[in-house]
Amino acid sequence: RGARRRGERSRSRATTMFTRALERSARRAASSPSCHAALRVSCAAPITSVCARFASEASASTMPTERAERDGLDSFRARLASGPGFDDFVKGDALPGSAYSLAAPASLKDKSVRKPAWMKRVVPGGDKYVEIKKKLRELKLSTVCEEARCPNLGECWGGGEGQTATATIMIMGDTCTRACRFCAVKTSRAPPPLDEEEPKNVASAVAAWGLHYVVLTSVDRDDLPDQGAEHIAQTIRNLKQSAPDILVEALTPDFRGDERLIQTVARSGLDVFAHNVETVPELQAGVRDRRANWAQSIDVLKIAKASGAKITKTSIMLGLGETREQVVRALRLLRDADVDVVTFGQYMRPTKRHLAVAEYVTPEAFDAYREIAESMGFLYVASGPMVRSSYRAGEYFLEGVLKKRKEAEKKALA
Repeated sequence: RGARRRGERSRSRATTMFTRALERSARRAASSPSCHAALRVSCAAPITSVCARFASEASASTMPTERAERDGLDSFRARLASGPGFDDFVKGDALPGSAYSLAAPASLKDKSVRKPAWMKRVVPGGDKYVEIKKKLRELKLSTVCEEARCPNLGECWGGGEGQTATATIMIMGDTCTRACRFCAVKTSRAPPPLDEEEPKNVASAVAAWGLHYVVLTSVDRDDLPDQGAEHIAQTIRNLKQSAPDILVEALTPDFRGDERLIQTVARSGLDVFAHNVETVPELQAGVRDRRANWAQSIDVLKIAKASGAKITKTSIMLGLGETREQVVRALRLLRDADVDVVTFGQYMRPTKRHLAVAEYVTPEAFDAYREIAESMGFLYVASGPMVRSSYRAGEYFLEGVLKKRKEAEKKALA
């Protein structure tokens, strides 16, 4: 029994030693500028199984400890140099679940699984935050930031030195005619009538705040003859008249694929036409309302681009049970539709009545998807656990796309 215990302690020490060596090597590999993010995720390694093998070999070997460690590191470097690569990332071969994601709790009451540190945010506050919230209440305006319980609300509204204050205003009321299984917005077959003063009120509020970038989103209004298309378009026109330099993004419904209604919004003077596909094609039926689907959403984005929209944008949530191969295939389909911008974010369950989180995708995996998307030719990609469709929209676009375009146009006219 004593010999067995000594053997177990020896294997434990060997496992710890090799684990630390693997982690040091992985960090050095990850810090290399030429190292692809997908490779970093792949090399996050199922070190538990590797360490177990190494411990078994070490306990049976008569080699000195230093030589065993050196041979183990040489073996690891050889495996690192020979792969795995992009295909392994997509297929999931030789990649542990812990390298790509962490398990999510089985229910909201399950306290055995803690939320990862990267999913935590500070309580919103600050002068700008208070000012925006007060003005919203005065004008009876809603924001998707509040209705959808966005974790970045304080950060986006607050702006700050060197950052752009942004707000996502939800127009046409706070009640949707759709019932997507991931969304926290209220639903009803017959929402209250539209506020005719809303287009004017939105323009007044945004002008008073001094925002540089505003995102207009809306609930679906299948109950209206034009599904609210003219209301959205008029709000955009008013915004451009009151603040000509402001950048306007419209995150629109699908208008049930009606080309005329999509054109009404696309030709209203907006800077970015956004419509979210939400998830991969294979999961559409279980995630979105039955009236929404992948093909219809792709048609919306195509029609908007053909109607003169400068930039088209969409968003995909991760952590719903999609596979890596499905995500990469979805990216290819979006590029085929000439979509310019894509964002990735972690799905978070609003209430126990909504879809459960299947997994927490790691920041390294989000980085990998960003590099894969960029390699496909997307104009801009925002990818991270806390990224939302309109998260820091002003900062991303001002620095990444729109500001550069305007500077190029000025130079061309000079």
